[in-house]
Amino acid sequence: MNKKGDFVLALAGNPNVGKSTVFNSLTGLHHHTGNWAGKTVTNGVGFCKYEGRDFVLADLPGCYSLYAHSAEEEVARDFLLFGGADGVCIVCDATCLERNLNLILQTLEICKNAVVCVNMMDEAKRCGIHINLKKLSKILGVPVVGTEARRGKNLNEILRLAAENKNQERFRIEYDEKLKDAIGIIEPHLSKFEDKISPVWLSLTLLQNDKTILFSVNEYLGVDLMKDGEIMLSVMRAKMTLGSIIIEEAVVSSIYQMSEKIAAEVTEGERRERNIKLDKILTSRLFGYPIMILLLAFIFWITLSGANYPSALLSKYLFRFQDYLDFLCVKFGIKCFFTDMLIFGMYRVLAWVTAVMLPPMAIFFPLFTLLEDLGYLPRVAFNLDNIFKKCKACGKQALTMCMGFGCNCVGVCGARIIDSKRERLIAILTNSFVPCNGRLAPFG
Repeated sequence: MNKKGDFVLALAGNPNVGKSTVFNSLTGLHHHTGNWAGKTVTNGVGFCKYEGRDFVLADLPGCYSLYAHSAEEEVARDFLLFGGADGVCIVCDATCLERNLNLILQTLEICKNAVVCVNMMDEAKRCGIHINLKKLSKILGVPVVGTEARRGKNLNEILRLAAENKNQERFRIEYDEKLKDAIGIIEPHLSKFEDKISPVWLSLTLLQNDKTILFSVNEYLGVDLMKDGEIMLSVMRAKMTLGSIIIEEAVVSSIYQMSEKIAAEVTEGERRERNIKLDKILTSRLFGYPIMILLLAFIFWITLSGANYPSALLSKYLFRFQDYLDFLCVKFGIKCFFTDMLIFGMYRVLAWVTAVMLPPMAIFFPLFTLLEDLGYLPRVAFNLDNIFKKCKACGKQALTMCMGFGCNCVGVCGARIIDSKRERLIAILTNSFVPCNGRLAPFG
């Protein structure tokens, strides 16, 4: 993949933060820059040169966390842990820094030589958001550069800072006291692996007993941690210290609290305050459900009632064109068998499907995308998560079910955003029963 001496730089980040745009601008490649979650499924590799030095850039899949529940998260995590990159650039969105800090903190915990790229600075300025990059750099302990990837602004700074950065210290997340004590019991026994892997991250992995990743870690380190008596004894002692605490929930809670704290320190602007107020309203028990029901009902009403007029118009013109085709077939002496098959078979079916399905889809999906762009859909998933969990499903399935009303195929394909394989399979099977446009006609 690369010549000896090349600087291998991994590009990590949430979906839709401009990571692939940064990659394309630096390498000159033209990866498709999409706008859906987890667009990059495998690592894209590109090459560039800066100040006489060759760089190899690896575009990792967009993900929200390194606690691998999905294929994208697993690929990104494994590359950062075992890929042997010389450095990592974490790309984030300046307009929603707090949300992006979750992944930034997790990445800095396991990687040494890192640079944070705060992208879309122009969008943040337009929204009245100001980020103190120097303060953010001081808190995180790594270089931070503000960029505008679409214009190519400051992108070379990423390469320069990554090549010059000699930071060999990993960031330490402030965990809950009990969790910190548990990590403190295991960490000293793992310090001998510090050059290769983060002892803190490895301590948490052992506590969670994630055998899938532990197998890869054992292979990478060349030792079987599960057979090391001292290490396993320290893990047992640490678990006794934790008691009934659910480790994953405690870890996630600590990361979110720290993200919120850092964002509050480095971000200024009315939008942040407005977002906090909106979150409280849209996810509250009193207003959350009524607002959600009204919004979704409004979208369905517009889709179903608004589609009648364009459907009737399309049907009128498409079936009128059928008469012209029939006339041409008669004029040129085409046999009745072919006329019936082509016009009254294929064309009529296609015309009917187009007239019935195209208008509702053309109305529903733009409205659904608008809710996504406004950031409302994650709130819907949050509101419905407890209800769906009672059915052994996931709150994210609410989004794929809504998409299924537009088209079942899209709803089923959208199930890839669900982390657990079991919950993803439940979503795929049950989404097939959602009445989409093609099924609504018989009900009418």
